[in-house]
Amino acid sequence: MVRIVVLDGHAVNPGDNPWTALGALGQLRVYDRSAAGETAERAAEAEIVLTNKVLLDAGTLARLPKLRGVSVLATGVNAVELPVATERGIAVCNVPSYSTASVAQHTVALLLELCHRVGLHDTSVHAGDWQRSPDFSYWKSPLHELEGKRLGIVGYGAIGRRVAAAARALGMLVCAARFAHAAAARDTDDLERLAVDELFRCCDVVSLHCPLTAETKLLVSEARLALMKPSAFLINTARGGLIDERALRSSLDSGALAGAALDVLSSEPPRPENPLLVAKNCVITPHVAWTSLPARMRLMQVTVDNVRGLISGAPINVVNPDYARAQ
Repeated sequence: MVRIVVLDGHAVNPGDNPWTALGALGQLRVYDRSAAGETAERAAEAEIVLTNKVLLDAGTLARLPKLRGVSVLATGVNAVELPVATERGIAVCNVPSYSTASVAQHTVALLLELCHRVGLHDTSVHAGDWQRSPDFSYWKSPLHELEGKRLGIVGYGAIGRRVAAAARALGMLVCAARFAHAAAARDTDDLERLAVDELFRCCDVVSLHCPLTAETKLLVSEARLALMKPSAFLINTARGGLIDERALRSSLDSGALAGAALDVLSSEPPRPENPLLVAKNCVITPHVAWTSLPARMRLMQVTVDNVRGLISGAPINVVNPDYARAQ
C-alpha cells in the first residue's frame, strides 16, 4: 500500500473532520504537528506527503527519496520549495477555492468590525457602561457608513470577486488592482481597474486577496501606506508577508491610517515583538478565515481527490506542471 504522511493535520481536523476517506487510500500516518527537525524523519518512507504550513524546503526534500507527490492542505503553496520539487519529479497539488465563501465572509466581518467596533461596544456594555450612562445611547468610537465608499481589491480571484459582490450589496463602489506584469484582464462586469499605487491613493478601503510571491512581497510598503487617505482602512486575509508590518504600525499609531484588520501576520503564531500586536486601531484574528467546518470538509474532499490522482499517476490541481520533465 502507498504510504501517506500528514505532517500537520490538527488545524484541518481538530476532531470534527475525519481522515477516514484518506485512510482508505493507503497506509496513513497523521501527525497533529511537526517541528522542523522532525519532518524528514517522519516522512522518510512516505510516497505522498500532506502539509499545511510545515516547510518542505530543499534540504528536507533531498532527504525524502521515496516521495513522489505532495498535496498542500491549503490554496497557497509557500510551504513547498517548488523549483526543487519540480527538479526531483515531485508533483505538488493544492486545494483551490475551498474557502472562498468563508474567507469572503470573514473579510466583510473584519470591515464591519472596523466600521462599528462591535467587540468594543459589547465589552463596554458587559462592563456596566450602559447601565451607568446618562443617555439611552453612546458610542466608544466613531461609526462609519460604507454607502458610497470605494473598495479597492488587490487580487481579483474567486475570493476577491465574492468580496466585491458583498461590497456592492452594501452600496460600495468597487475597483481592482491592475498589475503591470499580469495578463490582460478578462472581466465581464466592467470592473474599474487601477494601477496599484492609484488604488491605494484613491480608495477608502483596500482589501488584499493576492498570493504571496516575489512580486507581491511587502506590496504594502511604507511608500504605499503614505499614499492612503488618513480615513482609509486596510484589510488582509491573504498572507502576512504582503505587508511591511513596522510601516503599518507607524501609519496606524501616527493617525496616517484610520485602521487595519488582519487575519494573517508575517509569522504565525506571531512573535511577542510583532509591532502590530500593540498598534492602534488594529484588529487581528488568528488566521481563522478559512476554518469554518464546511470549508474544511471541502478541503478534505479535494485532498482525497488529489491523493487519489497522485496514486493513479494522473494528478489534479498540480501547481508545478513541469514536474514530469524531471521524471
